[in-house]
Amino acid sequence: MTAGRGGEQDRLAPVIPLFGGEPAQPAWHATWVDDATNPAASAGGGPDAATDGTGTAEVTGAAEMTGAAEVIGAAEQRLLKKLRTRSLSVREARAVLVENGMTGPDADALVGRFVHRGYLDDRALAEQLVHSAVERKGQDRMVIARTLATRGIPRDVIDAALAEMPDDDAERALDFARHKARSMHGLERDVALRRLVGQLTRRGYGSAALDAARQALDEL
Repeated sequence: MTAGRGGEQDRLAPVIPLFGGEPAQPAWHATWVDDATNPAASAGGGPDAATDGTGTAEVTGAAEMTGAAEVIGAAEQRLLKKLRTRSLSVREARAVLVENGMTGPDADALVGRFVHRGYLDDRALAEQLVHSAVERKGQDRMVIARTLATRGIPRDVIDAALAEMPDDDAERALDFARHKARSMHGLERDVALRRLVGQLTRRGYGSAALDAARQALDEL
């Protein structure tokens, strides 16, 4: 080439020899590691194991990361939607995430963030369920313990919640029996007694059910 074209020559891409000579330099990779720290590349794994200089591995990795982020985002929105309608235990929340495509470790990490933000609280949920069971349903501690365990609340949290309950199951059974007995005023005593004992038993007042039912009907 002539000297007058030196500038153009400087701008031409270097010639890569087809046979022998110095090997071509690898394309730049943002997280490049050499063969000593990249087993896939040193083993000659090809474009599926390490980048082939066209960016294929980077594009594939980015697509996988995008897909995972979409799954996590969708699962998080699903959990938030459920939490707007009812309280969930930590175990229930994790199940929602896994059912919506999240892996176990990712689900655990997201649940941890929800606990940190106060969106999930097993102790508060246990107190809420105990209050509802006692005040609205008239249940005894054995039935309440089963309910809390079914919701996935840990045993130590259940025991702490039950410890806050009054110890007098007989008094609670009588209060419930008095309330229900008012609607049985027109029934024969034996019929009313069977129904009332059945209702008390279903709520866990096994040993106190008969005495509470009899006393409530005697007070009518």
